Amino acid sequence: MRQRTLSCAWVLVALAAPLSAETGPRDVAAAVMERDALFWKAYNACDAKAAGDFFTEDVEFYHDRGGITLGRANLVASIRDNLCGNPDSHVRREAVAGTVRVFPLQKQGVTYGAVESGEHLFYLLDKGQPERLDGHARFAHLWLLEDGAWTMSRILSYDHGPAEPR
Repeated sequence: MRQRTLSCAWVLVALAAPLSAETGPRDVAAAVMERDALFWKAYNACDAKAAGDFFTEDVEFYHDRGGITLGRANLVASIRDNLCGNPDSHVRREAVAGTVRVFPLQKQGVTYGAVESGEHLFYLLDKGQPERLDGHARFAHLWLLEDGAWTMSRILSYDHGPAEPR
């Protein structure tokens, strides 16, 4: 009987291993930061369609100056038409080094999401002009892990103000 109990225990451990393989804080942070970097690459390139692939269908974006944007289609349209609507001018975002942190979210030991927060700087890129620092803000993103993919569900961008050159 003892042998059977040990065998069952090993089977349970073996089955549970894949669930916990990406649930450690370092694994979650690395996965979220990788997706985050890809998102901002699309954003900075004004590739609104690619940026949209990082949002849940029901994404909610809260901006302390621009208000609320609800839904993927509306958020993609906002990026395309507002931030990237002028071919002679757009914004580039850059995280402030050392401020970005990721906090895993779990239910019954299984990771279902993460909160990413930090600070970022915005630069204006106007055609024929040198890039210039335009602003500083804080952010918080709720990332959800669904079917093996990390997507942003809730986005907060707040405390916008002038930025000091770094």
